[in-house]
Amino acid sequence: MAVYLHADSSKCSGCKACLVACSLAKFGVNNPKKARLAIIPKFPSPGVFEVKTCTNCGTCAEVCPVGAVKVNEKGAYYIDPNECIACMACVKECPEQVIFTHPDYPTPFECDLCGACIEVCGPGVLWIE
Repeated sequence: MAVYLHADSSKCSGCKACLVACSLAKFGVNNPKKARLAIIPKFPSPGVFEVKTCTNCGTCAEVCPVGAVKVNEKGAYYIDPNECIACMACVKECPEQVIFTHPDYPTPFECDLCGACIEVCGPGVLWIE
């Protein structure tokens, strides 16, 4: 079974500290839209959130036509921006919808299990296993 970032959405308060920590760790900016996980509010239920993370299923690697999706030392799939041709096949095929794009970057990105989000999550929503 793959190692990945797990989330217990029932504990999520929607504070988005994890998104800020992720964008700071990976891009050096405080911008939750540059995070590698997602918090989805479940309206009309106030205070209910779904936390979406990469489950390292490997679909992205299977559909990449140029082999730009690699596995790092932690066992996480990641997109090598030097090899990616930005065809967006991985984005379209991701079953969890957690391969992200941002206008500031030419290639998509996904969680690489750095753990920055876990360190700031007060309610203990996130863990790697």
